[in-house]
Amino acid sequence: MIGPKPCSTLIKTTIDITSPYFLTSNYHPGQNFVGENLLHDVNYSDWQNEITNALFAKNNIEFVDGTILMPAEESTDLMNWNRCNAMVHGWLVTLMEKKIKSNVKYALTAHAIW
Repeated sequence: MIGPKPCSTLIKTTIDITSPYFLTSNYHPGQNFVGENLLHDVNYSDWQNEITNALFAKNNIEFVDGTILMPAEESTDLMNWNRCNAMVHGWLVTLMEKKIKSNVKYALTAHAIW
């Protein structure tokens, strides 16, 4: 048979909503969910407190504190980890002023940015 496989042969996986790998359709990397962008060291404490609270509420704090390490290449969690790391990476970079952003935007992980 030529063409896509019939739906009955596709494997559908679900992610538990309590998993740090769970992302909703409302999330996007450019999302701003804190009061102000990180400007400089003067507002770092307020910014850090707001972003930590937001990431905790979204169940993604482990991507910045280093609790969830990148899985091995053969792991079934690697794609989910990459998706979530990219999302948190995007959030962090979006919430920084241009000068600060230019110093961290090429970091490979959200933890490296943090």
